Amino acid sequence: MFGRRADGYLVKNMDPVVSLTPYLMPMRCDAQVMMSYKLEYEKLARYMAEKGREGYRVTFMEIFIAAYVRAISQMPEVNRFIMNKRFYARKDILCSFAVLQNTADNSVKENVAKCAFDPHDTIFDVAARIKAAIDETRKADADNTTLKLANLLKNPLIANIIVMLARILDRYGLLPRAIIDASPFHTGLFFGNNASIGLPPVYHHIYNFGTTSLFVVIGNVERKVELDSTGAPVRKRILPAGVTADERVCAGMVYSKFMTLFQHLINNPHELETPPEQVYFDEGHVISLPPAKKSKSRFRSRLGRVMKKNRKAS
Repeated sequence: MFGRRADGYLVKNMDPVVSLTPYLMPMRCDAQVMMSYKLEYEKLARYMAEKGREGYRVTFMEIFIAAYVRAISQMPEVNRFIMNKRFYARKDILCSFAVLQNTADNSVKENVAKCAFDPHDTIFDVAARIKAAIDETRKADADNTTLKLANLLKNPLIANIIVMLARILDRYGLLPRAIIDASPFHTGLFFGNNASIGLPPVYHHIYNFGTTSLFVVIGNVERKVELDSTGAPVRKRILPAGVTADERVCAGMVYSKFMTLFQHLINNPHELETPPEQVYFDEGHVISLPPAKKSKSRFRSRLGRVMKKNRKAS
């Protein structure tokens, strides 16, 4: 109410043209901009193999999310959202993603995980947070707040009433923090890995419910033939990605710089192994910091103890 929200700070210094966009495009679906990116699969695969030889497993999803976290630390304006035609700076760096649960009868059951990140996180910190969230969510008996809320809304009558009430409360900043934390739609980035289920990338819509500002989906690896500098044909493998963004969140130039940096970091993940030299905050509002996770050095130390123990046993 009156510009106060549990998950965001009201942005006060707005570009007049940008501040007008929610009145011209009231809903998030009005302002969806879709982009496609083709990334070098071989470069990313070599990086993951290199980390694997060091005893550390890194996935495509972790590279993408680590690049997002780092890009947000440099351009926090992209971490804004719009509610009730007002602009808010998000209090956290958040990412949601679907996770397939392990079931006793091998049936398909989905759950959703949502992670908070520190703007100083390296790719190893990001990977540790994601792995912990996935491990917890994949358990057959996992019953996180998101799943509890979904089970509560199985009754159509209850679902209609609660969702309508949630929309009204969210619009005026009165939605309790507990519900915001449980909702996967109140996030900065929603990430989808279609490659894990054998599908191509899609340009996923951004939900009108919640505060999602960016949706990224990667798909099956593509093979193509290109000509090199000498004119000789070269076979390449490409990792395609579909990006959908809420264009109202910030000026187009800011988005352009953000996506350029985002793509650069994905193609050069070594740069994500050290913390950023400097972190920037939107209008001075400091990001809420999640609990620290195990770093690469701690992981290596634990791995070394296990290997030493195995050698003694043999």
